[in-house]
Amino acid sequence: MDTIAIPALNHPVNATVEIPGSKSITNRALLVAALAQGNSTLENALFSEDSEYFAKCVEQLGIPVTLNSPLAQIQVSGKGGEIPAKQADLFVGLAGTAARFISALVALGSGEYRLDGVPRMRERPMGDLLTALQAGGATINFEGNSGFMPYTIYGQQFAGGHFRLKANQTSQQLSALLMIAPYAQQDTTIEVEGTLVSQSYVKMTCRLMADFGVDVTQTDDNQFHIKAGQRYQGQHYTIEPDASNASYFFAAAAVTGGRVRVNHLTKQSCQGDILWLNVLEQMGCQIQEGENYTEVIGPEQLQGIDVDMNDMSDLVQTLGAIAPYASSPVTIRNVEHIRYKETERIRAVVTELRRLGVKVEEFADGMKIEPTPITPAAIETYHDHRMAMAFAVTGLKTPGIVIQDPACTGKTFPDYFTRFFKMIGQ
Repeated sequence: MDTIAIPALNHPVNATVEIPGSKSITNRALLVAALAQGNSTLENALFSEDSEYFAKCVEQLGIPVTLNSPLAQIQVSGKGGEIPAKQADLFVGLAGTAARFISALVALGSGEYRLDGVPRMRERPMGDLLTALQAGGATINFEGNSGFMPYTIYGQQFAGGHFRLKANQTSQQLSALLMIAPYAQQDTTIEVEGTLVSQSYVKMTCRLMADFGVDVTQTDDNQFHIKAGQRYQGQHYTIEPDASNASYFFAAAAVTGGRVRVNHLTKQSCQGDILWLNVLEQMGCQIQEGENYTEVIGPEQLQGIDVDMNDMSDLVQTLGAIAPYASSPVTIRNVEHIRYKETERIRAVVTELRRLGVKVEEFADGMKIEPTPITPAAIETYHDHRMAMAFAVTGLKTPGIVIQDPACTGKTFPDYFTRFFKMIGQ
């Protein structure tokens, strides 16, 4: 379907939902399992365009991967740090995590590995990671602009050592380097220069590495040490539901004054986007937590908020989509790095809110959204899954909202609209 019309509700949402596994954890677990000694089984893995591009790349490198979609299970036969393939042409679509993690992985090999993606992927920042890989011994041939896809990496078995890395646009480059570091020829120290964005994702990386048997020593916020010779061990590993994707269902409770419970997700999650619950609480929602679920109960009227979203920047669109229904302005700060995501996300959110008649002030690093009656419109999604998922929630409160290109949710949540409509009883 080219468009999906969202039915406005005249009653509060009341639902219990299941959310597929975390994209961020699935992709990290895929990389670590590929490097591990022995077999790993990843339970509740995410099956989406991003994770399937990633799995296909791993397979092309000679590391067996078996996908079992009905069971949400991925089996990986780890090669203990070896990259069997000596040549591969790898396509990552629009998957930023796959692009960065696979680039780091092939630096451990001894071969010739070409990487490319869709046109937007060719615009996304890769240079700081690639500079570090070159310092570790890899040779890189760029077909276009230096630091961007497409390029060919000539792996030389990563040397390790001391690296200085910028992480002000994405933390994925740091995570990529951290995860391959145990297989370097010498100990690795990574010193982050300047601001480290999305620190929660780096904590997630270190926690997953520990779960598979590798320790990272962090001496301060910006310095990481990894001893060479450590090895990941194959695991039977269960992946948490995706907290980012749960945000839309929790937001549905918030805007309709309803109740939504998400099973198997709690505040103990290793995902930074679980902080969304704190945002909703400050906006007037009640949060109830059980041993194996979290429930959000929406208020009669949402309250405005001024919030630093650096550590949960994937949720800027979710907050932007419900902000017009608050009783006072909503201000989002410290997320300039999302301009380099699947689309230029600050500009995209501002543009679509203005299309709905909302008064918005755009900053370099965020926006201020005024409470405004919404004018129905068709929402442009810019091939960005989060634009489609977030603004679907807006449509629950205002009749006439239409989502263009709803299939773009396939990037991380292929059956999003099936679950969304089930939640609202459609």
